[in-house]
Amino acid sequence: MKSNAQRFWNSLVMAIVAAVLFSIMPSRARAGQAATGGERTADLPQIENAKLTRRAATHPLAEEVKTWAEAASEAQWLGYAVPAVNGDRVMCCGGNWNGNGNCGNCRLEDGDHGNTDSSAKPTVALEGPRKIILLYRAQGKKIGKIRMVSEDCMLDAGGLQVTWLANVNPAESVQLLAGFVNNSNAVARDEDKLSQSALAAIAMHGDPAADSAMRSFIAPERPESLRKEAAFWLGAARGSSGEQLLEQMAKKDPSPEVRSQVVFALSVSKEARAMDEIIRMAHDDSSAHVRGQALFWLAQKAGAKAEQTIIGAIENDPETEVKKKAVFALSQMPKDEGVPKLIEVAQSNRNPEVRKQAMFWLGQSGDPRALAFFEKILSK
Repeated sequence: MKSNAQRFWNSLVMAIVAAVLFSIMPSRARAGQAATGGERTADLPQIENAKLTRRAATHPLAEEVKTWAEAASEAQWLGYAVPAVNGDRVMCCGGNWNGNGNCGNCRLEDGDHGNTDSSAKPTVALEGPRKIILLYRAQGKKIGKIRMVSEDCMLDAGGLQVTWLANVNPAESVQLLAGFVNNSNAVARDEDKLSQSALAAIAMHGDPAADSAMRSFIAPERPESLRKEAAFWLGAARGSSGEQLLEQMAKKDPSPEVRSQVVFALSVSKEARAMDEIIRMAHDDSSAHVRGQALFWLAQKAGAKAEQTIIGAIENDPETEVKKKAVFALSQMPKDEGVPKLIEVAQSNRNPEVRKQAMFWLGQSGDPRALAFFEKILSK
């Protein structure tokens, strides 16, 4: 049997080894272990400067969050992770999209949206993040802010308490966020910001419940401001399902202002069908304003289809104002495509207002071919 002295020395050696290992362990890993009472698990975010506690969601999410917020007298955060919609994007803490796969340090307690410290070591992402982190800030027993970040962002909680919920059902997350979007009292600035943040977060959920929620937001009886905001996120985040809903809006929404936003949303969509719908709107929409917007965004896309549609509008649209917008659209195209067409319109179009508009944009182009054209006219 070992003597008491031997046991004492063995224990002392093990304690020294443990202390050395602890001292060289990364501080962020230590923080994760101390906060959770065990080894950091995969669903936890990268977080520092936080009093972190972790527990499983045992009740419906809306009930969990409501109970937590009503008990939050002092400022604190609650967060959880859900699957992210497909796409190569990184959401930094200010709601900004970052294409380089690195958010840096996201300081949640700096300013309205938190700041990103880009001095953090960059990471190279081979694909977009598979999860998004949803963060709710409560103080005075009510939720005042909603944040959304990618799973690979480093969060700095400013020393506040952070409650992390594991095993959250993404459909329940959509339902919770939809409650903020549907808040009929969201007229004050803070409430409106909550509504907008919640809508953006829903759009980034990789779950069918998000498509159902977005479909409900674009119903004709919903406020125009909500339909316009939802249209943007359908184009920016929801891929094929979003593009299909935008097509429905383009054909059925009664508001020209909303349909104008639909054109822009289609222009940011990466779906191939989006260009065809913009072309259809440039031809067929009942509003001259919407047709003009469609022509403008077509010009940003350029290409043979865009050029044909713009020239067709100059020649055939019944509204002079739309024709003039189409001329402007030509001026927005790459110069090798736009300038020759502008010269052609200035020379031969039968509408004097359209010719004048073409001359104006040629003068703004600074292109040598435009100068030669003017010299030719003045020499006659």
